[in-house]
Amino acid sequence: MKRLAILGSTGSIGTQALDVVAAHPTLFEVEVLSAHSNAALLIEQAHQFQPNAVVVTDPKKYDEVKRALSALPIKVFSGADALNEVVQWEAVDMVLAAIVGFAGLHSTLAAIDAGKPIALANKETLVVAGDIVMQRAAEKNVPIIPVDSEHSAIFQCLVGETAESIDKIILTASGGPFLGRKTNFLVNVKAMHALQHPNWTMGAKITIDSATLMNKGLEMIEAKWLFGLKNEQIDVIIHPESIAHSFVQFIDGSLKAQLGLPDMKLPIQYALAFPQRISNTHKRFDFKDFQTLKFEAPDYKTFRNLAIAKDAMFKGGNMACVMNAANEEVVHAFLQNQIGFLSMSDIIEEVIQKVAFINTPTLQEYIASDAQAREQAQELIKTNSYKH
Repeated sequence: MKRLAILGSTGSIGTQALDVVAAHPTLFEVEVLSAHSNAALLIEQAHQFQPNAVVVTDPKKYDEVKRALSALPIKVFSGADALNEVVQWEAVDMVLAAIVGFAGLHSTLAAIDAGKPIALANKETLVVAGDIVMQRAAEKNVPIIPVDSEHSAIFQCLVGETAESIDKIILTASGGPFLGRKTNFLVNVKAMHALQHPNWTMGAKITIDSATLMNKGLEMIEAKWLFGLKNEQIDVIIHPESIAHSFVQFIDGSLKAQLGLPDMKLPIQYALAFPQRISNTHKRFDFKDFQTLKFEAPDYKTFRNLAIAKDAMFKGGNMACVMNAANEEVVHAFLQNQIGFLSMSDIIEEVIQKVAFINTPTLQEYIASDAQAREQAQELIKTNSYKH
């Protein structure tokens, strides 16, 4: 029985992780659930899974959760500091880090400091401060098992292989809902259009990132740190069917890929159960249903976020942190119809120019860079020039 702390339990990954837990009640037990502000769903999950504790990081929601769970032997905490404490409890065997964005960094570091294995669904943790996170994990001998479908695919392909045998990795991208479109179409795109992903059911933020290809840029940076790769060893290919979840090319020319239907429960289950591979009743991939699988080069010119992310990866330092902060702000603004689709890239580029470059940042400098980038992005969002 593996006891889990599921951080971000009310989000897309968190809810699917709880589906995996419910399907394997003899293998997994929920020790901690956390959410930011979705009190209603957190309360529902707590009633179903009976964790030892829940944490609601939005203090305004604490009383509501506390009242609703008062008849149950469940501890209720509020705030980020409480979250950092509960992940270090002795009763926690593994932490699923599924909080979206920069907000997930501190609790992941706290769990690593306590020696807890991490199932990592929060790619921004490595985008923002990958050098610090991976160094801490190495010092504490903490395994970090990726949950992103692409990184899970690479992880699975590398089982039994050595780092020296890798020539390069190739991350696959569906291309999102606007594959093949050009800027004259994208200028009129609204949030409701960008949220219609053809293959995956995800949260709003990651769905917009998929539409702009920023998600694939973030995944490139995540892969660099997760697998200890050089920038030149990371490539991206568009694969509209989302069946081949990524490739590893080895120094002898061989290619390995992990294939499957686009279902996040599979990589979630793999990460939670690792090193076991356990059965499930998920629908199976059948080649007869996919007589052709297509692959094509990404359009870096139209989907500039991918090029911006690649540049940030090569530049290093705090640039990926700055880019990520600006991106989180512009995605939020786009979802509120405050700026246009193409304006997201414009603002990110301008923020990168405005925030000072730091070659080897400390954790505090990463935090400061994040705050400065958000402030700059918010100022630019307010200007009328980015409405379209």
